[in-house]
Amino acid sequence: MHQLTLAEIARGLADKKFSSEELTKVLLARIVQLDPQLNSFISLTEDLALTQAKAADARRANGESGALLGAPIAHKDLFCTQGIRTSCGSKMLDNFKAPYDATVVAKLAAAGAVTLGKTNMDEFAMGSANESSYYGAVKNPWNLEHVPGGSSGGSAAAVAARLLPAATGTDTGGSIRQPAALTNLTGLKPTYGRVSRWGMIAYASSLDQGGPMARTAEDCAILLQGMAGFDPNDSTSIDEPVPDYGASLNGSLQGLRIGVPKEYFSAGLDPRIAELIHNSVKELEKLGAVIKEISLPNMQHAIPAYYVIAPAEASSNLSRFDGVRFGYRCEDPKNLEDLYKRSRGEGFGPEVQRRIMVGAYALSAGYYDAYYLKAQKIRRLIKNDFMAAFNEVDIILGPTTPNPAWKLGAKNSDPVAAYLEDVYTITANLAGLPGLSMPAGFVDGLPVGVQLLAPYFQEGRLLNVAHQYQLNTDWHTRTPTGF
Repeated sequence: MHQLTLAEIARGLADKKFSSEELTKVLLARIVQLDPQLNSFISLTEDLALTQAKAADARRANGESGALLGAPIAHKDLFCTQGIRTSCGSKMLDNFKAPYDATVVAKLAAAGAVTLGKTNMDEFAMGSANESSYYGAVKNPWNLEHVPGGSSGGSAAAVAARLLPAATGTDTGGSIRQPAALTNLTGLKPTYGRVSRWGMIAYASSLDQGGPMARTAEDCAILLQGMAGFDPNDSTSIDEPVPDYGASLNGSLQGLRIGVPKEYFSAGLDPRIAELIHNSVKELEKLGAVIKEISLPNMQHAIPAYYVIAPAEASSNLSRFDGVRFGYRCEDPKNLEDLYKRSRGEGFGPEVQRRIMVGAYALSAGYYDAYYLKAQKIRRLIKNDFMAAFNEVDIILGPTTPNPAWKLGAKNSDPVAAYLEDVYTITANLAGLPGLSMPAGFVDGLPVGVQLLAPYFQEGRLLNVAHQYQLNTDWHTRTPTGF
């Protein structure tokens, strides 16, 4: 059962080949048995899962149907879940039980999805390796000595190891697409505003976006269908109709114009990954796509702009964690100032402290214009580059990451080296565009992803291209040894 995709589970439940309760028990036992190797879960919610599974079986017995009804999933541990620890991978929120469900959690629960638990993540979603978590690093199931990517590394590792068919993630600068690439998954970052951020603990509010992580584009379409939609509780949610993502999967790629930016193939890209990306281009050409070289001239400025904007927003968002209202509080503070300083100093890990300090500096008097304002102007230039490109092409294709997964601890002493791993993904967040990573092959036994970007609200187009590619390749069907 653990090898079934979401789509196969939906068909199996509809045909009464097994019940949601049976499937849930199998997967919970598998998590207990195998997750100690991976550390992909922070909290396991056995009682909730079995209650939801029984309810889903009852709903099916009463004639209800739906692709997510009785399907097991997990949530990245920054989606608030009522009465369950929502830690954000941090000591600061280790004792926090959310008093309500995030909109994404509520929507998926209403659709009948079964929550198996909360997955491990980089602390407050800050990281590209899932090594900054208070609960320890997550291991990549393809090689336990390597990182799974971050910050949604727990969700990625759990799905890649077949502990469950799909999970939610969030993407601020590539945190769905990058771990999907490094663990052989399909991961989709929707258009900014397509999925509600209400109840999703914020890192950088103008960049964060929730999305699905699964083995196939078809499964991502199913999960996104349950997640997407307007939410009046979220001021950044966009009131745009949600199409039937499953209906667009089987469209022909004949005549589809795919742009390949020349800037993607610079000296920083592993040549073996470049070869796999070119192979993917040839495969899509066979399916009728038309390939065109394009340019994104301001891409070189993306990393410096992102690492001013994101830490600036983080320093503002994380100011609420002060040891007073909720979360971690230091022992025996001498006065209010001591309470603030020690609660934050003891509650936040080094990477979070580093980004708060960078952000506070960029926003401080005398530096706002020189750094933050300039970064926002560059952000607009990057968006303009994409708008110009999408006048010529329908999809933009390139590598998801410049390198395969690196060894645990290899970049800990050089944070900038880890930041550079986001070079291909952060532009989509700066521009608010939808992006998808799908499996494209292996380098030294480690997975590699190819990234697709589309105009606003064209998630269906991304899923269509990925699904057609997956019908003609088998990279996404490979399973890590031992799982």
